[in-house]
Amino acid sequence: MSRPVLHVVGAAILDDAGRCLVTQRSASMPLPLAWEFPGGKVEPGECGPEALRREIAEELGVGIAVGALVGTGWAEQPTRRIQLDVYLARLVSGEVVLREHARWGWFEVEALRTLEWAAADLEPLAALEAQLTRGTVRSERR
Repeated sequence: MSRPVLHVVGAAILDDAGRCLVTQRSASMPLPLAWEFPGGKVEPGECGPEALRREIAEELGVGIAVGALVGTGWAEQPTRRIQLDVYLARLVSGEVVLREHARWGWFEVEALRTLEWAAADLEPLAALEAQLTRGTVRSERR
């Protein structure tokens, strides 16, 4: 019997220097203190980019413009599978205010590799690193 899939979205928010904004889960959240692309659950009737704009506004207090899909990651839990779709994004309004996470920061591609990541974020992270290294992300950020 297959387990249900929980569809979540994450944002690879890039600045003009090519750094990525990532967040660290709080100690009270599942996967405590793991780093992740910020985002959350896709609600019924929402598409991925709509859910991502909503979740980022709720969690970080900022507005984003959502770009192309970076990649999809999966994680297995005892009762369900997590499907994480990560999209390129850029900030368009507001200042970051943490409402759920322990920390946040802007990280260069080399520094991203040094963080302890949530399992579902690993495949999209590898795809983002490859795109940043090749320089193929710039046109998406403008």
